[in-house]
Amino acid sequence: MTFHPYLFFSGGTCREAFTRYHEVFGGDLEIMSNADAPEDARMPGAADEAVMHAAITLPGGALLMGSDDPTGDGGAMKGVAVHFGITDDVEAKRIFEALSEGGEVQMPFEATFWSKGFGSCVDRYGVPWMVSVEDASAG
Repeated sequence: MTFHPYLFFSGGTCREAFTRYHEVFGGDLEIMSNADAPEDARMPGAADEAVMHAAITLPGGALLMGSDDPTGDGGAMKGVAVHFGITDDVEAKRIFEALSEGGEVQMPFEATFWSKGFGSCVDRYGVPWMVSVEDASAG
């Protein structure tokens, strides 16, 4: 079994956010707009350019998904964070810095008692992130 985060963007920023995440993480990006869906399957009340579904698939099968949420209140995402772990500490720091650019750092990326590197932030789209260096020998 696997968990795959699905993010809802109530501010209509899904396309911009996933384009940025694709720049940060790489992988394969797919974006389906409301206009791409059959007329009877579209998100009610959403504009044609609203994102019905976006996905980034990384090598190894990691998957991040999301969409615009036309029923959302525009508030911040609360009570959850997307965690990204990687064994390469230089790449982990690069990813953390890219995600936190234009956002807010909660905990700067640095060594902790549980990891060679860990940081938490809320990105410019309101998504809380935790980035950590994972032990390559754990498993």
